Amino acid sequence: MSQQPQQQFENFTASSLYCDKCKAAMPVRERLLLVLPDKEIYDYLCTGCGSSVGSREVTAGEKMMAQAMAAQQSRRRRRVPISL
Repeated sequence: MSQQPQQQFENFTASSLYCDKCKAAMPVRERLLLVLPDKEIYDYLCTGCGSSVGSREVTAGEKMMAQAMAAQQSRRRRRVPISL
């Protein structure tokens, strides 16, 4: 089985979450809340009312993996086909 689908969802970020105050699924904005030596903690804020609706932790290993994947994708995009 290929590793690609598993790597595709390692760095999931939410674009909308349910807000108790708005009583609906609302678009969210991610805000960096805390930086620790081994992880970063992000807070999700409702764009409608500004209340906190969730959080996400990113470990140092996950961050390094995301940066490596982004660099790899960037290198793939820069390749120019050679015409004969």
